[in-house]
Amino acid sequence: MKNLTAMMIGTHFLVNAALAETINFDDAMAGEAPPGWIATKTGTGESKWTVEKDNTAPSKPNVLKQSGQATYPLCLKKDTNLQDGFVEVKFKPISGKEDQAGGVVWRAKDSNNYYVARANALEDNVTIYHTIKGKRTEKKRTDMKVASGEWHTLRVDFSGHHFTVRLDGKKALEWDDKTFTEAGMVGVWTKADSVTLFNDFSYGRE
Repeated sequence: MKNLTAMMIGTHFLVNAALAETINFDDAMAGEAPPGWIATKTGTGESKWTVEKDNTAPSKPNVLKQSGQATYPLCLKKDTNLQDGFVEVKFKPISGKEDQAGGVVWRAKDSNNYYVARANALEDNVTIYHTIKGKRTEKKRTDMKVASGEWHTLRVDFSGHHFTVRLDGKKALEWDDKTFTEAGMVGVWTKADSVTLFNDFSYGRE
């Protein structure tokens, strides 16, 4: 009986461990877009998603960098299909005259239809949107300090129609919406001329 109980507990932990994944980009080749991702954009312009070495990375040596200029640069994890769970990333806004933004995307159908929450170092706020047929609509925002040149953690927990956004472990906002109810891809996002670094991208079910 003890062996059976131990086996069941061990299986439980293995299953739970398999429900979440963290990607640090350390196995990807520098100077190229990460394999298994869709490096794209919403709108016009040209995004530029590349893996780069960075000595400040939370998990060295590599980060994912967006250094192009587009309406909304977007990078989606191809093999993800998550309905309820979480998505989290560490991001560092580097520069940008129009924006210095870092965001996470969930329930994405494609590059024109998804939810996104972002933090902006030029505006010192956190905002949540839905993007439908390429049109982004702001739903809710809150003022929070987002320092440029520093690493931050942005996380969204989503279950059913309820979403909770956290920045650096602090609750930023909550929102309810039923636009996208089916499972979709998760990913990262920036805006306009934002040069932003990303690391330790995590997603899964909890």
